[in-house]
Amino acid sequence: MSKKSNTRHWLEQHKKDPYVRAAQANNYRSRAVYKLEQIDAKDHLIKANAVIVDLGSAPGGWSQYCAQRLRGKGSVIAVDLLPMEPLEGVSFTQTDFTTDEGLQALETMLAGQRVDLVLSDMAPNLTGVTVVDQMQAMHLAELTLDFCATYLKPGGNLLVKVFQGEGFDQLLAQTRKQFKRVAVRKPDASRDRSREKFLAGFGWRGQDFD
Repeated sequence: MSKKSNTRHWLEQHKKDPYVRAAQANNYRSRAVYKLEQIDAKDHLIKANAVIVDLGSAPGGWSQYCAQRLRGKGSVIAVDLLPMEPLEGVSFTQTDFTTDEGLQALETMLAGQRVDLVLSDMAPNLTGVTVVDQMQAMHLAELTLDFCATYLKPGGNLLVKVFQGEGFDQLLAQTRKQFKRVAVRKPDASRDRSREKFLAGFGWRGQDFD
């Protein structure tokens, strides 16, 4: 099958996707919102008055869902390298959170607050080389854990996208050291063919996990 045929097939499947249709009908920015919604329904991640940081937020589906759930009782801070159209109830900064400059921008937005929930639906720009893509995906998840070490308050929670493959078991073990409880989630809204899973960490231990 040619690359053009592959693209056409993907577009046809995308249009038929019930979550794509639901997102369009409900004015959500992406179908990914239903992954968070389904996990939140099970794990009750989003609570009133929470400070939430959404890493890799564009186009904004997860931030949009969080803001709607909080109803003004809390704050959502979103960050991405890509631009994101404004959302009511969401503070956005276009920056790279892995750099000193990006972290400084986030610190300014947090204004001394510690974070209750860190979200990351980040995925690398895929090269098509499975080993390379897996390493990059695991690196993003590790950077998210590093972010938690500085900004997540003791008892806080995490939801981060990972991919099944090389490095997954090690990352899961490390996450279990840092949180009181960890669950692996594969919501129905995740496509069956996707290797993506989500690690949900509950009860950040702070620095006292060694």
